[in-house]
Amino acid sequence: MELSARQPPALNQHRQQQQQQVATADENSLACFSRSEVLSKIIMYWCSNNNNSIGGRVINMIRSPQMHEESGKRCYMILLGINYMCLFLGSVSSSLLSKFYFIHKGGSRWVSTWVQCAGFPLLIFPIYFFKISTNRNPFTGFTPRILCLSILIGFFMGVNNLLFSWGNSYLPVSTNSLVLSTQLAFTLITSVIIVKQKITFANLNCVILLTLSSVLLALGSSHDKPTGLTKAKYFKGFFSTVGAGLLFALYLPIMEKIYKKVHCYAMVVEMQLVMEMAATVLATAGMAAGGGFTEMKTESTEVFDLGPKAYWLTVWFNVVTWQLCFMGTAGMVFLTTSLTGGVCMTALMGINVLGGVLVYGDHFGRLKAVSTLLCVWGFGSYIYGIYTKMKDKNEDEEEEEKQTENSKEGKKMNSSDGEANKVMELEEIVTHNA
Repeated sequence: MELSARQPPALNQHRQQQQQQVATADENSLACFSRSEVLSKIIMYWCSNNNNSIGGRVINMIRSPQMHEESGKRCYMILLGINYMCLFLGSVSSSLLSKFYFIHKGGSRWVSTWVQCAGFPLLIFPIYFFKISTNRNPFTGFTPRILCLSILIGFFMGVNNLLFSWGNSYLPVSTNSLVLSTQLAFTLITSVIIVKQKITFANLNCVILLTLSSVLLALGSSHDKPTGLTKAKYFKGFFSTVGAGLLFALYLPIMEKIYKKVHCYAMVVEMQLVMEMAATVLATAGMAAGGGFTEMKTESTEVFDLGPKAYWLTVWFNVVTWQLCFMGTAGMVFLTTSLTGGVCMTALMGINVLGGVLVYGDHFGRLKAVSTLLCVWGFGSYIYGIYTKMKDKNEDEEEEEKQTENSKEGKKMNSSDGEANKVMELEEIVTHNA
């Protein structure tokens, strides 16, 4: 009777210890899963509820956190590479096509504004791809707040596009590049204020080098001055360019803060679609009020020296490349930070110069060569800073995992010792009763 009275408490205590060990293991698994920040940035994993889809199968890998983390990091790097390629191709191509447009006597500010946002229907294709690849319906998770913010920021982008076009049409290329070179410094300041971006030696060094690179680039293009530039047009173009740089430097960290509440990359594309639609509505209304459509028709038939067919091809290719540029920028901000997006865009100014040299035979003097070297140096230092930060983070995570494993082994040894002691106690009780 004494044996039966003492055995159930011992068994219950043993079961409680087993349950605590299982709960601790589950918590460690979930902690390992949540530590992998990149996994929340993948296109379809978090957005899928279908266990038979790709996303559902990957979500089920939570029971194997190491495999999940490795797969997530690989997909993250692929997605990051795709977005940077979109930004790279879009920025370089739009720059070359815009120059092609102005070389052949195109010069409408409204057309230049409209092409920057009119390519929003192209975003339907990736949205449809996400739908057939996962079980997520488009615009799932869109709250009225996110919708209103997307529309407001779309109008914000429309104003920025207009200011950029005005500055580009009024100012010389050198002055325009010089003023825009301050954009990255503005981005660093607004990122510190809005998203609490930490200032490190790597990002501060990169901002200084890229800004200096842009200044030298402007000085190397001082001979590019439009004819008939009056003082009134100069100041109008100057303040328009300053306004465009400030607005875009404000836009990047604001989007980073909003993206922190966005669950997946598919929502980023959907938000971009809404924003571009709003910007297009604003640009279309401005074109209708300012006679932009009539100007476009006249320009295609009477002004553009390559004829209407070449004109419309230039316009529509410009629409596509600008959409690639903006979608790549949005993806970079979502996957990394607003400062990284600004750094990547500024670094591409040097690539745009090389593109002009290769395609149009632009003069490549000493200042442009030094500017390109500074651009590569600044961008390389920033990438190296990110690499060292990720390396230190991985080492910390590995050390945490080792500590977790050691604590697990210690608990197992303690539990086995406890069980052995209980067995000895039970043997003593049985011997005593006998």
